[in-house]
Amino acid sequence: MKRVTGIGGIFFKSSDPAALGAWYRDHLGLDLTEWGGAVFRWGGAGSPAGATVWSPFAQDTTYMAPGTASFMINFRVAELDALLAALRAEGCNVIDKTETSEQGKFGWVVDPEGNKVELWQPPEGQ
Repeated sequence: MKRVTGIGGIFFKSSDPAALGAWYRDHLGLDLTEWGGAVFRWGGAGSPAGATVWSPFAQDTTYMAPGTASFMINFRVAELDALLAALRAEGCNVIDKTETSEQGKFGWVVDPEGNKVELWQPPEGQ
């Protein structure tokens, strides 16, 4: 079974996400979305299309809980349900929750150092 296929996003805490986003827009040229992050589209001839998200979150966000770090990496995966089952069988700390939306399927695991890791299966064709 194929496991991680790429990085889907990098999420991190910020004391002022809007101001930090503006700094990245103004100084590094990030094209910010209405929700405050940026989406880097990639792929081309001979490679599948995809995107990587960059997104600052409010300092008091609980999105990264129960992780203890101020960041969370989102990895693209091919088959979320199969990977979560394999991780459980391997004794990993898999969070007992998944979400499905128009953005795809999401699940989470906590690494041995307490970092929450998001696993994302993009919608078909993305």
